[in-house]
Amino acid sequence: MQQQFKEYAIVTAAYWAFTLTDGALRMLVLFHFHQLGYGALAVAALFIFYEVFGVVTNLFGGWLGTRFGLNRTLHAGLVLQVVALGMMVVPSAWLSVPYVMLAQAGSGIAKDLTKMSAKSSIKMLVAEDAQSTLFKWVAILTGSKNALKGVGFFLGSLLLSTIGFRSAFAVLASLIAMAAIGTWIFLQHDLGRSKAKPKWQQLFAKSRAINLLSAARCFLFAARDVWFVVGLPVFLSEVLGWSFWQAGGYLALWVIGYGLIQALAPQITRRWQTTPNGWAATILAGLLMLIMAAIASVVQINQQSAVVVVVGLIGFGFIFALNSAVHSYLILAYTDQDDVALNVGFYYMANALGRLLGTILSGLLYQSYGLAGCLWAAALLSAITAMISLSLPRVPNQPTLGEQQAKAGSI
Repeated sequence: MQQQFKEYAIVTAAYWAFTLTDGALRMLVLFHFHQLGYGALAVAALFIFYEVFGVVTNLFGGWLGTRFGLNRTLHAGLVLQVVALGMMVVPSAWLSVPYVMLAQAGSGIAKDLTKMSAKSSIKMLVAEDAQSTLFKWVAILTGSKNALKGVGFFLGSLLLSTIGFRSAFAVLASLIAMAAIGTWIFLQHDLGRSKAKPKWQQLFAKSRAINLLSAARCFLFAARDVWFVVGLPVFLSEVLGWSFWQAGGYLALWVIGYGLIQALAPQITRRWQTTPNGWAATILAGLLMLIMAAIASVVQINQQSAVVVVVGLIGFGFIFALNSAVHSYLILAYTDQDDVALNVGFYYMANALGRLLGTILSGLLYQSYGLAGCLWAAALLSAITAMISLSLPRVPNQPTLGEQQAKAGSI
């Protein structure tokens, strides 16, 4: 168990370092190019390759992880992030939209290789019958990652305001290079490698549970990014007149809070069930739909409703964090160790597809209908998530709520 925890700590630390640079990169690109006069749709276009290549990476990354080992895909993700960040340390004249999109493509591949490797490795480090431990470890990794992504938003805003665009990327590249060296030295060389060579057909031959959960994940993250990626930052800056520090600070605090709630999800959801099932995901998605519909209604009436937007989206973040944590647990609970990388890769492909859909819609809807259009779209996407989640099955070998209560009563 000590060795397992050590490897879990190494993977988590590497994922933390990556996430910090990933959050900073997003703020640097978003605010720098918005400051140069790029519109909402043009800014959204800068992130499209990031999401497109994330879809492809998650699909084939799972196959690579199963065939060559999760440690190798983790190393590859970290090294590629160094390259992607280094591409931005060039003269300003080089920073055309196609060039930045290419760098973002590299970062998107790196992010999803790293995430798939980190999340899949937990399944290898936890016993099959330890569902509560699995939920706890997944929640801690995912929650801490998202909290650090929020810190990365702060870091990106700080670096842009103090040392400038190019120097900021040089600092971030140095940070992730140290993480890559650390994992190369300390992480074992066969984590997650399958004894049998996975076939190409296995990339798409998934169980009903994996397919349903992946579809729900796709629409859940589209519901977040349809307002989060472009619509909200531009709204805070253009309509409410917030500075980059204020807008970046709010987004950072939102993500940090969201990450903390994810980390605490096992304690929060324990009131319903020791480890959650599909019904919890359904209820949470339904609540998201109601929250977004309420905020959208107010914003449509009064575009200056800063308090409603700021406070309402905090409520969205709380429920979204719980929903995301439940999904992160279920994907590992629904799969077995031999196929974990393949199934997690497929699941995060759907996640990336949702982010891509949300990113495109965020710029398009904001430019045409303002923030209210983005929020109404989020409500619709949340409703679709809830409908899909209705069909999610119970976790194999997990007692039902009635069985748990009967067991508790007999103690």
